[in-house]
Amino acid sequence: MTAPLPAYYTRLAPFRELFATGAPVLTYHKIGPRPWGARLKGLYVSPKLFAEQMTELHQAGFQTQSLAAVDKPGQAATPVITLTFDDGFENVLRHAVEPMRQCGFRSIEFLVAARLGQLNDWEMRQGEVAERLMDAAQIRDWLAADHEIGAHSMTHPFLTQIPLAQAREEISASKKKLEDLFDVPIRHFCYPYGDCSDAISELAREAGYETACTTEAGVNTTETNPWQLRRVTARYASRNWRNFFGRLKNVKSFARSQKF
Repeated sequence: MTAPLPAYYTRLAPFRELFATGAPVLTYHKIGPRPWGARLKGLYVSPKLFAEQMTELHQAGFQTQSLAAVDKPGQAATPVITLTFDDGFENVLRHAVEPMRQCGFRSIEFLVAARLGQLNDWEMRQGEVAERLMDAAQIRDWLAADHEIGAHSMTHPFLTQIPLAQAREEISASKKKLEDLFDVPIRHFCYPYGDCSDAISELAREAGYETACTTEAGVNTTETNPWQLRRVTARYASRNWRNFFGRLKNVKSFARSQKF
């Protein structure tokens, strides 16, 4: 019996077989140390762990590809992966660009178009600590580093919980605003909270997006709806007893291997 996959991506080994069956997309939110009082701890990946994850993928021969190629899996001669970041946090620019540059990787950042240079108010309303979002100048730095941007709505609502006309405006207006600000085509959308339905994904298609990302776990194949792409969330390994004993077992195994 095949062992179940971990709920989150921390290292390549448990996911290597799955990634070979389609086009994998990894998603991140915040790259930086978790501040005191953070409630959504899983949205933070430390700079050290992020660099390790990038290096591991690079050493395994992975290359990055745009979301535009995700619906054409199996055509690349080398293993490929797509890197995505949600929300546009400033700490991504600070901590993620250099590790990706060293590995020759490119990525896409999904921006909350009406909140550029502001704070993560949609999280703060739930008691989360404040984090700064990239402003227009920083987003231009991101683009200059050869990364892409996509839309993540205007204000980060649950799109299935607002009137359809309002959801249409969140989806279409964010595309136009970002295109007007940065003079680049905005081809890809990401549903806030991964909150999507067939009606909402149809709005993304009607707005002119080539793809739209959910938070549904898995890889993408030629059968995947381009406006309901699957992604795997990256995060730190949970500090629970199961993981503790797993690490302890690995340490003991390594120690035994060093005895002659």
